[in-house]
Amino acid sequence: MITERKQTAFRLNSELLNKLKEAAERDNRSLNNYVESVLMDAIYNNPNKLTLAAMKDARENRNLETLDAKNLETIIASL
Repeated sequence: MITERKQTAFRLNSELLNKLKEAAERDNRSLNNYVESVLMDAIYNNPNKLTLAAMKDARENRNLETLDAKNLETIIASL
């Protein structure tokens, strides 16, 4: 399957562009590839309502469970 690509131009804050370039270099990727993957994540990786509620609970330290880290089997069974 061939994905059609279209060239486009954006105006970005210089500091943001520099940070994007640094991040792309750290990942050993081209700036274009890095920015495209970040945008794809922003568009396609939206958490559902249940996940958003769990994230809110975790931030507010509500409904948290304690796992027995001494026993790996207990942890696995609790999942």
